[in-house]
Amino acid sequence: MKFICSQADLNTHLSLVSRAVPSRPSHPVLANVLLIADADEQTVELTGFDLSLGIRTTFSAMVESAGSLTIPAKIFNDIISKLSGGDLTIEENEDDESVISIISDSGRYQVRGMSADEFPELPLIEDGEVVYLPPDDLISGLRGTLFAASPDETKQVLTGVHLKVEKDELEFAATDGHRLALVQTPSETSVESELEMTIPAKALREVERMLMANQALETVGLRFDESQIVFEIGTQKLTSRKLEGQYPVYRQLIPQKFLNQINIDRKQFLSGVERIAVLADQRNNILKCTINNKAQSISLSVDAKEVGSGEESMTAQITGDEPKEIAFNVKYLIDGLKAISVANEIQLQLNSATSPVIVKPLSGAKMIYLIMPVQLRN
Repeated sequence: MKFICSQADLNTHLSLVSRAVPSRPSHPVLANVLLIADADEQTVELTGFDLSLGIRTTFSAMVESAGSLTIPAKIFNDIISKLSGGDLTIEENEDDESVISIISDSGRYQVRGMSADEFPELPLIEDGEVVYLPPDDLISGLRGTLFAASPDETKQVLTGVHLKVEKDELEFAATDGHRLALVQTPSETSVESELEMTIPAKALREVERMLMANQALETVGLRFDESQIVFEIGTQKLTSRKLEGQYPVYRQLIPQKFLNQINIDRKQFLSGVERIAVLADQRNNILKCTINNKAQSISLSVDAKEVGSGEESMTAQITGDEPKEIAFNVKYLIDGLKAISVANEIQLQLNSATSPVIVKPLSGAKMIYLIMPVQLRN
């Protein structure tokens, strides 16, 4: 195997696939990336795979002789990233095919790898269903929901985003049991009937990064069967298992009527919450909102024992007069306000100090953020 490519190309694609390399591999070869040089196509293919998440990417190179090898991801990535720009020559050692040489203008490095035969096959789907999705709608949906997925691996199905694909709409939902983010985007897709699947948030965060790096794309392919999904993003592919289990019937969590509505400037509200959160008690992270219908204002306050206290007030358009006080986990509130970044003005809809509160934009994306208040104890 021997090929010549630019340092920038190799560095970019190697960094991408390295994100699918496990930090604690169950088998030594999984700490490696699979490198395949194709002389007929004049391309180099790189693959990282942790047996759950796999990323494969292809780029053009001057391939003098074909070959394949797996190379330790960390050391390979560290060497390539620190080399100066320009062309690199990658070639197998004539005396030992498990060793590659990396030749640049500044020097020569040798790295020992393992046979490509030991690398597990990426579960690419050939016979499953395929739909084509608009990249902008995917990005919008992921940005508005990924933050609300649960980090708790014991709540397996909640660690993902539930994707519903309809002919004229995409729906994304994520919940950790304390909050729910829901985004609907009008979208022309290639499906004839509704599809539903739950995809790990870890995989979708990589999909979001790949989409942001390939903004000229017109469409994204989504292949799937009963247990696996594959995103086709230009010359890159991401494969992941689906999450098993019944996803919560989240629409039943959303109240249909509200006694109170509060319209407020999103940036002003977010800035106030972030400032007051500096003093939030790190033990419980609670922020209290006092609603004043007569003055048409909201007061934010924190009383952190042995640390200090703070209070801010801001104007708002308020209808209804209950509840007077409501408390939130400040992190959850900040996360939701940041996710609704497309809107200048938002609306809070609520019934009581202990029932679900809805935060949604008054314009732009069709998004709902449901957050459960924290019960105040006197």
